[in-house]
Amino acid sequence: MADALNPSQLATVVAVATTLLPPLDAPEGAEPGLAAYFRDGATERGIDITVASVVPLLDAPVRGAVMALVAHLEEEGFADLGLEDRAAALHRAADDQHLRLGVRHLKTLVLGTFVNGVGPDRRNPTWPVLGYPGPVSAPVPPSDAPGRLPVLDPEESRISADVVVIGSGAGGAVIAARCAAAGLSVLVLEAGEQRAEDSLKELDSDGAGMFLRGGILWSENGQMGVLAGAVLGGGTLINSMVCLRTPDDVRADWASQGLTGLDGPEFDKHLDQVWDRLGVNTDATVHNGNTRAMITGLASLGYGHERLPRNAARDDDSSLCGYCNAGCQRGKKRSVVHTYLQDAVAAGTSIIVGCEVDEVLSEDGVATGVRATLRRADGDRQLVVDAPSVVVAAGGIESPAVLLRSGIGGPAVGRNLRLHPAWIVTGVYEEPIEAWHGQIQSAVSFDLTKVVDGGGFLVESLGLNPGTWAGQMPFVDGRTTRERLLDLRRFATWHGVSHDHGSGEVHLDDEGRAAVRWELDDADRKIGLRAHRELAAMHRAAGATEVFTFHWKDVRWRKGEDFDAFVDSLGDIDTADYTAYSAHQMGSCRLGDDPATSVADGWGQLHDVSGVWVGDASALPAAPGVNPMITIMALAERTAEALIQSRGM
Repeated sequence: MADALNPSQLATVVAVATTLLPPLDAPEGAEPGLAAYFRDGATERGIDITVASVVPLLDAPVRGAVMALVAHLEEEGFADLGLEDRAAALHRAADDQHLRLGVRHLKTLVLGTFVNGVGPDRRNPTWPVLGYPGPVSAPVPPSDAPGRLPVLDPEESRISADVVVIGSGAGGAVIAARCAAAGLSVLVLEAGEQRAEDSLKELDSDGAGMFLRGGILWSENGQMGVLAGAVLGGGTLINSMVCLRTPDDVRADWASQGLTGLDGPEFDKHLDQVWDRLGVNTDATVHNGNTRAMITGLASLGYGHERLPRNAARDDDSSLCGYCNAGCQRGKKRSVVHTYLQDAVAAGTSIIVGCEVDEVLSEDGVATGVRATLRRADGDRQLVVDAPSVVVAAGGIESPAVLLRSGIGGPAVGRNLRLHPAWIVTGVYEEPIEAWHGQIQSAVSFDLTKVVDGGGFLVESLGLNPGTWAGQMPFVDGRTTRERLLDLRRFATWHGVSHDHGSGEVHLDDEGRAAVRWELDDADRKIGLRAHRELAAMHRAAGATEVFTFHWKDVRWRKGEDFDAFVDSLGDIDTADYTAYSAHQMGSCRLGDDPATSVADGWGQLHDVSGVWVGDASALPAAPGVNPMITIMALAERTAEALIQSRGM
């Protein structure tokens, strides 16, 4: 709680909050809502104490970054400075790469709470001013929650199964369903909670609880924001439903690395299985204002686009969309909760939620089960699951952490983390775009995937919620932030999605939890620069009057200014100022035929421990360059077949 900070630290955090969100004079003649929007700052809204209470609860690397910033600001007497001097001190601190992450986290917490925090009425006082509608559907009663699955809460401290699956997302759900259908007893352990339709609220503040670390996980240098699912169903419950097949050249490359047959008809069969079970289609794909503006920008520069296939029910009502990243309250997203996990439960699978796996157990190179902790309101309990087959499917960040804590998997565990960096550019238009309405992603262009030394990026639209943009927009000063957010309804935001050429690493922090290292290398910087330039040009061609990026420093163009000079200036930005985000983390427990560079063999079984299988995004040998859900699930179909065969079935 807040009293965990000493008085000086508390005063400093409060001063940072009031610097980011100060009380301000409203424009003359402002109506009451607008006047309150400017007048009530962090203190008036209670945001300063709320944020201070959160700081001691942050993960070790994040907490360390924030507290390093607090110590630095204490030495400067930050809390006693005037508003302008405090803003200048924050900018100076953020110029130091060791302190920037702390500034970024506090900015995200303060400004995100400003526009995301809600009361019992599910409303935020800034929404009418910003034009944001908030939830558009009434809460769903339990009887209308088809995604609610039976879960087990064992009283015993030791139970058994033929197969224990760690994680319930895209890969784990597939393997659980296939093993159960083959007659094996299956137990799925999910660290997150179950969130069926009756518990979804169409609120980004609520949706954050379904993301790993509450959606606030950064690489240690602050260049990469990481978004991953932490809920029953994993990322499939909260993603944007983009369904793209594994490119042929990627399949051929992976086949050459030991994934035998991946470039042939057997893997085609697995892709088709997933496609059919998810009900992938384009019939329910409808473009919103954000995507229509993107298509205009693409066409103006001579680029084409395609309608995105999505795993949405065909009777999906696009007028009620826009909340995909907080789960679909109407149950129209055909996530694994509505498909593979349903299949698994029907075939006898048991599911335990709120269950964090501490380690995989083995003896003499053979799997024996797992040791886990049940997180419960009345206190934690230990659980041991005896199982001869263990599937590690906790995602690209958590799966290597499980293996590292277990001391198995060999030298490559966590060392080949590959990402899809998303380079984000926003345009401000004369007419409202209201990018929060409609389907988050519905079109894609592949025309720029081979434009930089054989590499490049997809162009896709991006969902818009006030909290994300308030927390991540470049900070100039408190008034500028408030004024710019008033244009939120006129924002159109698109991103260039590339695949990285170097690799990051997942390692364990001082508390034994997953932490991420990732550096922007030269090849990725070139692609990121090209993406920023192309997206900016698209916005201008589509009629934007202003264009800005998500670089750390404020980089923008306004109508009437020299656009060519703006585009040229993007190349002068220091690498440390680049900011990217990735919802796809892969390769950290990669498959392959070389135990020195891969964790598991070409079918998914660990090189050094038989009976332990990798079955999620971490298994991918590299980033495929397209949204990976279909690839992950098809690879899991393949691994499930191998696991079942290994059991003589």
